[in-house]
Amino acid sequence: MAPEAPLLPAAELLGSVDVRLARRDELPQLKSLLSAHHYLGFRGVVGESLAYVAEAHGQWLALLWWAAAAFKCTPRDAWIGWHPAIVWQRLHLVSNNVRFLILPGVCVPNLASRVLGLCTRRLSSDWQQVWGHGLLLAETFVDPTRFAGTCYRAAGWLALGQTRGYARRNGGWEHHGQPKVVLVRELERGARQVLGDPRPNPALTRGGIAKMKLEQQDLEALFEALRQVPDPRRRQGVRHRKMSLLAIAVAAVVCGARSFEAIAQWARQCTQAELHRLRCRRNPHTGRWEAPSEPTLRRMLQSIDAQAVDDAIGPWLAGLCLREADAVALDGKTLRGARRKDKSRVQLLSLVVQSSGITIAQREVDSKTNEITVAPELLRGVDLQGKCVTADALHTQQKLARYLVEEKGAHYYFTVKDNQPQLKEDLDTLFDQQEGFPPSV
Repeated sequence: MAPEAPLLPAAELLGSVDVRLARRDELPQLKSLLSAHHYLGFRGVVGESLAYVAEAHGQWLALLWWAAAAFKCTPRDAWIGWHPAIVWQRLHLVSNNVRFLILPGVCVPNLASRVLGLCTRRLSSDWQQVWGHGLLLAETFVDPTRFAGTCYRAAGWLALGQTRGYARRNGGWEHHGQPKVVLVRELERGARQVLGDPRPNPALTRGGIAKMKLEQQDLEALFEALRQVPDPRRRQGVRHRKMSLLAIAVAAVVCGARSFEAIAQWARQCTQAELHRLRCRRNPHTGRWEAPSEPTLRRMLQSIDAQAVDDAIGPWLAGLCLREADAVALDGKTLRGARRKDKSRVQLLSLVVQSSGITIAQREVDSKTNEITVAPELLRGVDLQGKCVTADALHTQQKLARYLVEEKGAHYYFTVKDNQPQLKEDLDTLFDQQEGFPPSV
């Protein structure tokens, strides 16, 4: 139905507003109205998008169009606090309100904020139904020379600052000199923390847990490494081979699985060709390759010698994960709820690939020593040529720095705090003397 000027009193009209998805046959009319009456016009959108109509008693009042989030937005990315490596994994969970138009002749107080509120309440569920995944955050850009963004603020949106005045055009970035105010609204409680969590989360990755992308030579190397791991099972009743179960677990974890059920689900989603490559059991009656069940995987992984598995696949995993990685992190952790026989807490020192969050090497820190002495032992079997190793202030030691540079051919990025006053003073003096560096604060 074509939009008309509202005939009802403003108060009654506001209470009757309904926001719904636009039907396919209505889209040409929406595009025409936006092109004619929105100051930016309408040239279409690329990728996932949804269009909405706000109406009351069949009368069109407003139009909204949502599309994919901006590729880069410094205020938004800083507010979320996410690392560039996970931006591309989770950007699909953000949608941009690219067009919002109150139709000509419609003048109802508080209508814009009410329409925004009604739309954002249903946006994530509609996105899930149409595009197969929900949303966590809504964003928009407001031109401060034209609008104050009052309706967005009244609907619970938060202003984060202004853009730098660049737009993406023809595969590059062009400066147009018109900064926009960035406003966002969480669509779920705690969405900011979920989006910014640096830990890998398959549930947030587009398409869920990734499929197997291991080359055949990688799998052969994995099987060779797993030969040395002892099988803890008795021979009676064994249906699935040890190397097959362990290979499935390793491949699933590399692809993002983080639980026994997730590993089993990953295996069930494998094709017959992939199950064959993983050397799964072949059913003699059906001739099909069978994925192991969750209980079978659980029993194996709970009974296997974890240290033997770490020692066997450590070099293989490091070589696989470090191919495209530029930086790794030394990360010490105390295991919650874990105690040794002497009641001391269990501490681990891990080497983590920063871009993926995958742990490629790990050692327990004995209660009689500390992370400083364990670090060289942890790094010894890992090829770090040309990589950058980051660590906290505890590892800011001359011995470790020399070991990384002279023996491993790596770079390092260490933290310097006030407990090393002379080193901190030397660094302040060095950077103060370097042209292009700001004065030390």
